[in-house]
Amino acid sequence: MKLLAICLGHKEKLPGKSFKTGIYKSAVNAAVMIDRLGLVGDAVCNTKHHGGEDQAILLEGSLTLDWWAAKLGRDLAPGTFGENLIVEGLDNREVAAGDRFYVGEVVLEASCARSPCNTFAVKMGDPTFVKTYKNGGRPGIYCRVIQPGMVSPGDPVRHEPYAGERVTIAEMLAAVGKRLSDSERARFLAAPIGRRWRPVFEN
Repeated sequence: MKLLAICLGHKEKLPGKSFKTGIYKSAVNAAVMIDRLGLVGDAVCNTKHHGGEDQAILLEGSLTLDWWAAKLGRDLAPGTFGENLIVEGLDNREVAAGDRFYVGEVVLEASCARSPCNTFAVKMGDPTFVKTYKNGGRPGIYCRVIQPGMVSPGDPVRHEPYAGERVTIAEMLAAVGKRLSDSERARFLAAPIGRRWRPVFEN
């Protein structure tokens, strides 16, 4: 595997809206610093729902983006989904909370699923896209930063699966709004999932 793209965004207004978003991202052909809060220079506007140490980096696998491109019948330039990093050869369905990605000196740990929102739907020009994305079963992967450092396009990437019981990122999103058994709830909460997601499985 290798790092196919690094994508940064700036604060921009959504069409027809008054608020700004950082979802409009594009690839950069240069080394970028990753600190505890993500890519240095990347815009995060709605800090209630985005960013923070558990959601510092939004990662997509190239195989997943290829699947979406085929499903949507359109090319998806790097950054179209608002992702920060694209890992070549990765299928999002293979990733679980606690999995680690080693990119040069940087260590990232998968923490939770990307939950689609109306801003994402507006960005994609499709009011039904929240439902489409959830039903696709291939959510983007939010990561916390275990070891900060510099990353560059083309850097090799090593994926290390979590050693404990696996809760996949796709399972997390699929469980939203469903009644979980006590054993299912315990399994989710035993995994190193992000703090914003823990209340979803605590009730």
